[in-house]
Parts: sequence; structure tokens; C-alpha cells
Amino acid sequence: MKKTIKRTFRVSKYVIYRETLVDYKEHFWSFLGAFVGIGIIAFIQSHSLAATENIFLIGSFGASSVLIYGAIQSPLAQPRNLVGGHVISALVGVTVYKIVPDIIWLAAPLAVAFSIVLMQYTKTLHPPGGATALIAVSSTGKIPDLGYWYVLSPVLSGCIILLLAALLFNNITPNRSYPSHTSFKRLLRKKHEHSHKMKK
Repeated sequence: MKKTIKRTFRVSKYVIYRETLVDYKEHFWSFLGAFVGIGIIAFIQSHSLAATENIFLIGSFGASSVLIYGAIQSPLAQPRNLVGGHVISALVGVTVYKIVPDIIWLAAPLAVAFSIVLMQYTKTLHPPGGATALIAVSSTGKIPDLGYWYVLSPVLSGCIILLLAALLFNNITPNRSYPSHTSFKRLLRKKHEHSHKMKK
């Protein structure tokens, strides 16, 4: 029992130590990636659209940046999750808005709940996707008028910009690797286990 407690304490101590390490190089590349990714979208927003029509730079991209530039090993930050999660959630949000456009107390929870379930089902879970769905049903002005164009732009086009910046800045140094091969291997292992269970 004492050995187990000591071992648990050592492991916890090591995890806390690793999580509190300040890696300035890592932070620098996270900063640069997020700055460039969001900066490109903001540049397009400010130069191509009227200042009052903030439809290209949506809030959920900020949350995605935290994952794809700051937590690049997370399964939720992988390209499949980034693009798939946002696109599926945008489709859900627009569809819900078209069905119940004027009942926000029903449309908002439906959009978020359905987007979560579909992301789970398609293995594209990406937390900012919930915000993408919510934006589609709760925004005023241009976004509701876009309809399904909202899925292509700003959502898909913005995701592609963020992904390209992530692929560049997350692979500049040997210490950073994106997409995460660990996450990919984990996904393959799960598929293998699932197919093995189905055969049984």
C-alpha cells in the first residue's frame, strides 16, 4: 500500500512539474502561429469587408487557436477535428436556424447539443465547434443572411487558414510535430479494437 502511495505521489509530482515548466521556445511558436493564423483572417476581414460586417472573423476561431497552436498534441486539436468539427457544427447551426429561426431559447440548445453528438459520432470532436453552431443561431445582421454559405465562408475558409498556419509553425522545430502522430496511432488502435470486437 505504501509503495502504491509513494509511486502515485512521484507520478503526480512529475506531472505537475512537467505542466508547470516554462518553455519559452514553445510559447514563442504558439504565439507566432496564433498571431499569423488569426492575423491573416483579420486582415482579410478588415480589407475585404465593411467594418460593420464582422462575418469572417468569428469568435470560435480564437478558441480553436488555443488548441491548434497551444495544445498541439491534444486529440481535439488535430486537423480532422479542427475542420470537421467546425464544418459539421456550422451545418447544424444553419439547419437549426432555418427550422426555428425566431425561438432562440430552443434554437441555441438544439444547435449546440446536436453539434456535440454529430462531432462525437464522426470522431471530429472540437470544443470550439459548439460556439460555431451557436454563432449561426444567435447572431444578428449578415451571418443569418448567409444561410449555408456560412459553412463555406467564414467557417471552412477560416479553418483552412488556421490549419495552414498550424502546419507551418507547429513543424518548424524538432520539438513540435503536427498533426500529432500519437493521436493518429491512438485513432488507428481504436479502429482496430472496434473491428476486432465486431468480428467476435
